[in-house]
Amino acid sequence: MLVALGLLTSFFSFLYVVAPSIRKFFAGGVCRTNVQLPGKVVVITGANTGIGKETARELARRGARVYIACRDVLKGESAASEIRADTKNSQVLVRKLDLSDTKSIRAFAEGFLAEEKQLHVLINNAGVMMCPYSKTADGFETHLGVNHLGHFLLTYLLLERLKVSSPARVVNVSSVAHHVGKIRFHDLQSEKRYSRGFAYCHSKLANVLFTRELAKRLQVTARGPGCLQGPEITRQLSAYGMSAVSF
Repeated sequence: MLVALGLLTSFFSFLYVVAPSIRKFFAGGVCRTNVQLPGKVVVITGANTGIGKETARELARRGARVYIACRDVLKGESAASEIRADTKNSQVLVRKLDLSDTKSIRAFAEGFLAEEKQLHVLINNAGVMMCPYSKTADGFETHLGVNHLGHFLLTYLLLERLKVSSPARVVNVSSVAHHVGKIRFHDLQSEKRYSRGFAYCHSKLANVLFTRELAKRLQVTARGPGCLQGPEITRQLSAYGMSAVSF
């Protein structure tokens, strides 16, 4: 009993010592720039909570005009109100966007393009994780439909506006879980076999592949600035990675 207790104590002591180093390794670089962004227009999906919300807060603090694009407008307005009060930036706006419905995506894009003549940064952040099997309004498996296809369509619809606003950037929030993913072309909608964990991993791999192909077609370089800790995606711990395309 004493031996087991000693081993357990040693194990937790080891974790206490190495945990900060492990977290630092996976966190990647730290942004230390104080560059301001007045006049820049930013769209962030799922910015009513978690990583998206904190990203919106920081970009608003730097003077950008930030659009919070999310499914729950009431939560979006609550987040925007908090960010406006915190940053003293009144240019934090909320627009409805449901990535599980292509009609909503097209309506958002149409409204945005009518409202704004420029778009400098698109951050595809929203996502779902570990959902029971379900399909989007258009019949896509939910992880694939929301995490990848929804953002794919949104980027396509806004791409010309990004091009005319160059230098511009598309940031796709992926995950270290993409290493476990595998695109199952023979069963893209997971109708033959479904695992909520692997479905998430597959969708995150799709994010990375999309980023690389977009960079190739735009003839720019794709970059991955590391991982962030994002517990809000399903109210569970999840490690994220971010891939950016600048042009």
